[in-house]
Amino acid sequence: MRCVSHAYPKPGKELVYIAPKLQGMATARIDVEDHPFNAPASRLVTELVEKPKQGLTPDEAVVAEATSELAVVLDVYERRLKETSSGFLGGDKLTSADLTHTPNLYYLMGTPSRELFETRPLLNSWCKELLARPTWAKVVDLVNKHT
Repeated sequence: MRCVSHAYPKPGKELVYIAPKLQGMATARIDVEDHPFNAPASRLVTELVEKPKQGLTPDEAVVAEATSELAVVLDVYERRLKETSSGFLGGDKLTSADLTHTPNLYYLMGTPSRELFETRPLLNSWCKELLARPTWAKVVDLVNKHT
């Protein structure tokens, strides 16, 4: 995603920063998504979305552990969103740091894990805004056509 954001910028809708300090802030948020967020979120998607689709029962111990890990990350995100007036994790505008979360957010919001987001008001608003983006709706439509 970082490469695409740099290689194909849209004037006025850039998903990256040119200024080194701002770019560093956004990159730090992407790294958080890559590691602390993505690992427990992906485990929850596997247990709560993928396994039931296959007729398998979720492993409740895995769900509990991943939920606990994700809650810690989401507390950090809620604090980060309080620090910014923009409502975005990566800085004062929507960046790839925000968008990299969208696939897991989409699936998690359709599970009991959505409560982790709904109990954090700023995070809940952030999720709703990301998932309401017209471009994300197009992605969902394409996925639904092919599944």
